[in-house]
Amino acid sequence: MNIHEYQAKQLLAQYGVAVPPGDVCSTPEAALAIAERLFAKGEKLVVVKSQIHAGGRGKGTFKSGFQGGVKLCKSAAEVHEKAKGMLGQVLVTKQTGPEGRLVSKLLVAAAPAIRKELYLAVLLDRAASRPLMMVSTEGGVDIEEVAEKTPEKIIKEIIDPAVGMMPYQGRKLAVALGLKGDLIAQGAKLLMGVYKTWWECDAAMVEINPLCIIEGADGKEGLVAVDAKIGLDDNALYRHKNILEMRDLAEEAPLEIEASKFNLNYIKLEGNIACLVNGAGLAMATMDIIQHFGGSPANFLDVGGGASKDQVTAAFKIILSDPNVKGILVNIFGGIMDCNVIATGIVSAVRETGLKLPLVVRLEGNNVEAGKRTLTESGMTIISGDSMADAAQKVVKAVGK
Repeated sequence: MNIHEYQAKQLLAQYGVAVPPGDVCSTPEAALAIAERLFAKGEKLVVVKSQIHAGGRGKGTFKSGFQGGVKLCKSAAEVHEKAKGMLGQVLVTKQTGPEGRLVSKLLVAAAPAIRKELYLAVLLDRAASRPLMMVSTEGGVDIEEVAEKTPEKIIKEIIDPAVGMMPYQGRKLAVALGLKGDLIAQGAKLLMGVYKTWWECDAAMVEINPLCIIEGADGKEGLVAVDAKIGLDDNALYRHKNILEMRDLAEEAPLEIEASKFNLNYIKLEGNIACLVNGAGLAMATMDIIQHFGGSPANFLDVGGGASKDQVTAAFKIILSDPNVKGILVNIFGGIMDCNVIATGIVSAVRETGLKLPLVVRLEGNNVEAGKRTLTESGMTIISGDSMADAAQKVVKAVGK
C-alpha cells in the first residue's frame, strides 16, 4: 500500500526525523490559512505540493493547462492562487500516464533554504535477506540514473535485523554523505529514525529524496527530509490500524480495490488476454509465455495457494469488468490448491457470468483428474491446455480469430 507524502512525513516525524513544518488541506481557503501561519512564524518561502501517488509532480502538467504540481510561493496570496489552480484538477506526470490523477489534497509547507540535496532509502535486500540502507550524495534526481551513470556514488549498508541499525552504522553513513561537524551526529540520528520507521511500520520501502542540508533562520545548518515516499507491506497492515486508515482509495484502480476485498492480488495491464493463476511466480511466468507466443496479458491475478470457489467466481467477475479482455487463460498448479475446487469455481463463474469469451484452462497437480472431469462434465466450451506452452498458444490463437 502506498501513502501520500504528507502521511509519510507524519510517520517519519513520529520517529524523530526532521520534516519541514506544514499541513495538508483540501480547499484554497485552508491553504491560505496554513500559509499565513507559516509566514507569520518567519518563513521566507512556502511550497504548495499536489498530493497524488505518483512522482514527477513538479514537472507535471494539469489538463487545465496549469503548469507544475509543486510551486514555491513568496506570499500567502500566491499560495491561495496556486491552490486554486491545482485543487480539483487532473495532474499528468511521467508516472501517471496520460489519464493523470485528480488532485484533491495539497501539502502546504515551509520551503527551507537548501544548501545541498542528498538521497536516502531503506528497503529489503532480497539477495542478502536483510534490510539495506542506501545513501548517495546525488539527491534530487532519479536514483536509477545515478546507479547507471555513477554507481560508485551509491553507498550501501546491510543491517542485521536481530540487533537493528547500530549507531556506528549511522555515523559511517553520515560521513559517507560528506556531513561534517555537528551534522554527523544529526545525520546519524536521522538515519536511525528512518530505519526505525521502516522497521516498525513494516514498510517495503522508505525513500527520502531529497534529504537536504538546510540553512536555518539562525544561520546554522541542519538536516531535513524535504520529500518522502513510503510503500507498506500489505501483508502486515493488520498490525497497523492507524496506517491502514491512511489508505486513499481514490488513488487506486477500482478493479484492484474490488480484488482486495476478496484477498486477490490483481494488477490491471494493457493487453487483452486475462490470466487467473495461483502463485505470484507462476503468474509472472504465465504472462511471460503469453507474450512469448505473441499475445498480450491483460492483468496479473494471483488467487493464492488456497482459493475458494467464491474467490474464483469473484476473480472471473473482476476479469470480465475489463472491456479490453478478449480471452482468458486459467493456469493452476495444485500443491496446497485442490484443482477440483478451482474447476468447480470456474464452472460456477462461467454459468453466473454467462461467459462468451474463449476460455483456456490448464490444470496440474493435486486432484487434477477430478478437476478435469468437472470441467468436461460441465458441458461448457472450455479449451483444455496440456502444458503452459500449449495453453498459451491456444489462448493466443483463440483471441486472434
